Amino acid sequence: MAGALKKRMLALQQRLTDTFGTDISTPEARRSAWWHFQLMDHAFLRTIWTNLDEIAPGVWRANQPSPARLRTYQRKLGLKSVLNLRGAAQQGFYLFEAETCRALGLTLHDIGFSARSAPKRHNLLHLLDLFQTIEKPFLMHCKSGADRTGLAAALYLLEVEKRPLAEARRQLSLNYLHLKMTDTGIMDEFLNQFEAEGHGRSLRAWIETGYDRDRLTASFKARRGRPA
Repeated sequence: MAGALKKRMLALQQRLTDTFGTDISTPEARRSAWWHFQLMDHAFLRTIWTNLDEIAPGVWRANQPSPARLRTYQRKLGLKSVLNLRGAAQQGFYLFEAETCRALGLTLHDIGFSARSAPKRHNLLHLLDLFQTIEKPFLMHCKSGADRTGLAAALYLLEVEKRPLAEARRQLSLNYLHLKMTDTGIMDEFLNQFEAEGHGRSLRAWIETGYDRDRLTASFKARRGRPA
């Protein structure tokens, strides 16, 4: 019952997303996109809750920033780059972010991850490559800054800072409102699989030669008592 209601609500939200908020080229379209951003993307909640934290020198994580927050971050943090983990999209949240980054001279990088499904190998390798070249200080974010951002932050600590896995795991915690007992727990399952199968290999080497997205998904479903 609850699952069916959730699916109907998500379908309604998607229909509204496809109808409104896909253009900011005229004043009328811009107003529509802004209200869609505030209400359907929940930007109004993020005016008081930013999930902002510095995980390493010049490396920040947060939830989806508004144009005003981007201006503040550039001024106060010296921000140079933004890593958007929601992917490029013809929606208000992205259109306003891309516009603001251009105006401020910030370099915007886009990689599309899902909070509820196992990451794709090519996206993971793209992320690790980007970590080596992205100009700091930089901000990484998804929508809530809890799940996709948590995994990306953990990977940064493992790959760049060479921190232990136990420390990296703390990026996926209730402190950032990450709930591992929900579908977003597949982010934790990724780190579990790396711990079980890494066998001394680097994170990159394991992703290149050992990571299996289908096996990760099946393992996560089995752990939650769901059919594979």
